[in-house]
Amino acid sequence: MSGFSKDRLAGVVIAPHVSEKSARIGMLGNQYVFRVRTDATKPEIRAAVEYLFEVKVDAVRVVNQAGKAKRFGRTPGRRQDWKKAYVRLAAGQQIELGGAERA
Repeated sequence: MSGFSKDRLAGVVIAPHVSEKSARIGMLGNQYVFRVRTDATKPEIRAAVEYLFEVKVDAVRVVNQAGKAKRFGRTPGRRQDWKKAYVRLAAGQQIELGGAERA
């Protein structure tokens, strides 16, 4: 954990990001995509994933996603900016994000 509080680490990862691309890279590259706090750093994200899922993280890449301009009724507005983290696990490691699939 290298100096990060457990409370901070528990709040860094917000949710897994589910999309076609995240499913594809998950199968091919042993990577997982998470929505994380906008002020989170790569070392914090690495420590949070290792703490929450008890796995060994190999690499972390982050993307700052800009919020889209949208209309809310008559009022023009903007969605919130957010940060996405691509986390590659060490060989042989995996995270079980969803429940068991039903047959």
